[in-house]
Amino acid sequence: MQEAVLESPGRLVLVERDEPPPPSRGEALVAVRRVGICGTDHHAYGGTQNFFRYPRVLGHELAVEVLAVGPGVTRVKSGDPCAVLPYISCGSCRACERGRTNCCAHIDVIGVTRDGGMRERMLLPAVNLFSDSSLTFDQLVLVETLGIGWHAVRRAEPRQDDQVLVLGAGPVGLAVAQAARGRSESLVIGDASPERVAFASESGFDALLVDAEFTTRLLDRRGGTLPSVVFDATGSRASMENAFELTGPCGTLVFVGHTTGSVTFQNPGFHARELDVRASRNATVGDLEHVIAAVRSGSLDALGWINHRTTLARIVEDLPRLAANPGRVVKTVVDIGQPLPEATT
Repeated sequence: MQEAVLESPGRLVLVERDEPPPPSRGEALVAVRRVGICGTDHHAYGGTQNFFRYPRVLGHELAVEVLAVGPGVTRVKSGDPCAVLPYISCGSCRACERGRTNCCAHIDVIGVTRDGGMRERMLLPAVNLFSDSSLTFDQLVLVETLGIGWHAVRRAEPRQDDQVLVLGAGPVGLAVAQAARGRSESLVIGDASPERVAFASESGFDALLVDAEFTTRLLDRRGGTLPSVVFDATGSRASMENAFELTGPCGTLVFVGHTTGSVTFQNPGFHARELDVRASRNATVGDLEHVIAAVRSGSLDALGWINHRTTLARIVEDLPRLAANPGRVVKTVVDIGQPLPEATT
């Protein structure tokens, strides 16, 4: 069995491993069919990803096919196509007791703190599998990203009269925008990449280039008022710090992306505008269930984001190029193995 191992920053290698053992109680043996590549993987390759240790098998955005299940598993069965919740929580800490499993004190994240799915087969906790035979593997692999956006919007709780700004037009920013669209009277996406601004515009969003004139154009677009809800999905310290200045009075600023080190802001403006600042981390079981239902109904559709495909054999050469030019590709998907025939919706 092959897997792609990130041995150290800038060094991704393809290695041969033994086959996984049979699944134990509560586990499922799965064949990995799709792996999505995102900013987390780019940062891990570059050595700037929080919570990351090397060596590590990447891959947290997964669509899998169940091959076998262990004793006691009734949630899924052999042959089921599944999305994967990559966050493994302890169930007993204060956050878990409050239903905030996404920020569990002892959380493990597949592909970040434990080995992920950039391999042909793996064992997973069955409770982290979400089966839906009406969705294709391409749809299932996008569920985790959409869940990140869904959770962020739940954290902000925008109202219909809010003006929303999403900073970052990568997959996570687009997921936030999709989840927020229709919940408020106006929504703008901003990004420093002309290619991503163009893609967001082609996807039906009001998108602006983030440059020296961005704030002026944003104010012109919104009648001279700053947005009341701002999401920063860039993972850029400079963007996160500037987001304080882009959030209007009584507004809410949500950091969806994160960066290493400190983020600073000017207290007088923050205090005078009485801003709410919130973090949005990962997603919960409920978020993924809502996303899968929305994808099934057609109200969420991210298939157009996939504009680059590769294979397990080619990812060793592709990831360095992708990480060096993150704005040129919206979503890369790694095809692994022989998938089941794609379902139609």
